[in-house]
Amino acid sequence: MEENTQDFYEDSRYVLEAVEKELLLRVELMRRYFVLKGDRDPVEHCKSRIKSSQSMVNKLKTKGLPVNIESALTQVYDAVGIRIVCLFIDDVYQMVDMIKRQEDIQIVREKDYIAQPKQNGYRSYHIIISIPIHMPDCTKSMFAEIQLRTIAMDSWAALEHELKYKHTIQNMDMLVSELKRCSDEMASTDLTMQTIRQIINNSK
Repeated sequence: MEENTQDFYEDSRYVLEAVEKELLLRVELMRRYFVLKGDRDPVEHCKSRIKSSQSMVNKLKTKGLPVNIESALTQVYDAVGIRIVCLFIDDVYQMVDMIKRQEDIQIVREKDYIAQPKQNGYRSYHIIISIPIHMPDCTKSMFAEIQLRTIAMDSWAALEHELKYKHTIQNMDMLVSELKRCSDEMASTDLTMQTIRQIINNSK
């Protein structure tokens, strides 16, 4: 049962909400930019979330950090997160490039799990950023996590996440193996679709 952590973020919640809205706005502007210059929108959809109070408390405890707001905002980088889901692999890297070109965004850390998947088959591109948020009386640099992936990768990750929290499933090893096989097949399909798209574009 969830502890009484609903007020964990206290007055800092409005800052986290500002970060979430700022990131969503920037993604929307990037999408409009592509369309206005006559290109296809590279983003299929975008989701956002503020990590729940309970999840944040659990993460702080797991990391052995003080369970307070300062640790949550300065030592855990994913209190705010957005997920950008694209149609093709090239779209993912195109969006990564656009994010990196934002002059006021600092890249803290990035991991390309598309080029180098995790052992279980997980594929995605992760970026930890620091972004300025202009408040009425000051400007704060806030951390956030951006995940970028294709539709196939997103579907796989959703299924893997569901499997991870099901502890009563029989034949777990077999399902994990099958999920890894699906990841490899989806990766192959993603590459094939990317190749077909490039052939179509080159024939115009």
